Amino acid sequence: MNFIHSVRHYFERHGYHVSSRLADRLGMRAKNVRLFFIYISFVTVGLSFGFYLIIAFLLKLKDIVHTKRSSVFDL
Repeated sequence: MNFIHSVRHYFERHGYHVSSRLADRLGMRAKNVRLFFIYISFVTVGLSFGFYLIIAFLLKLKDIVHTKRSSVFDL
């Protein structure tokens, strides 16, 4: 039981903010996106959690690959 709490704590502390970034892109509130993931997870028996992790991985990969340059002299 302690392992489950530590895994949950890790994901709560070090989450990739998928729902907030997706909400910003869609022009919605992050609360509505989180509720959508919760409702879909009940319907699909946890399949949306896997979808959430895939999106988190892709966003993290995009952040690593895509670097923002502030000026021309950063080349």
